[in-house]
Amino acid sequence: MKNILFVCTGNSARSIIAESIINNEYYNKFKAYSAGSNPTGNINSDVEKFLRSKNYDLSNLSSKNFDIFIDSKIKIHHIVTVCNNANNEICPILPKNNQIIHWDIEDPLIKLNISDEREKNKIILNTFNAINKKIIKFFKNESK
Repeated sequence: MKNILFVCTGNSARSIIAESIINNEYYNKFKAYSAGSNPTGNINSDVEKFLRSKNYDLSNLSSKNFDIFIDSKIKIHHIVTVCNNANNEICPILPKNNQIIHWDIEDPLIKLNISDEREKNKIILNTFNAINKKIIKFFKNESK
């Protein structure tokens, strides 16, 4: 089984969503991890609530720095940056033999400063769907 690391700046939304999708929907293909270049230390509560509504297991999720993967015993086969900031920050740091892929996914947190719960769910669902489409495309390319 291959390991994939999703990285964004805060490791509180996009990378967490990607890790959750892999580990809950595609666990037979990859084991996913996530990290941030400047982690917030917390998973966004709206994102967490959305993922729980999908009955996803979130027990191993946390917001953490990608530095822990540099000397880790976990072999990372693919690294996917899900924001431009992380792409610019991580590429020079992580080992060159890893395949680094960049997906420019819009940050949902920018739009979540609203009180309407339905609108929040819609914003997160759009991000979730965008990431899931990228994952499906990645798997199709990976199996070629």
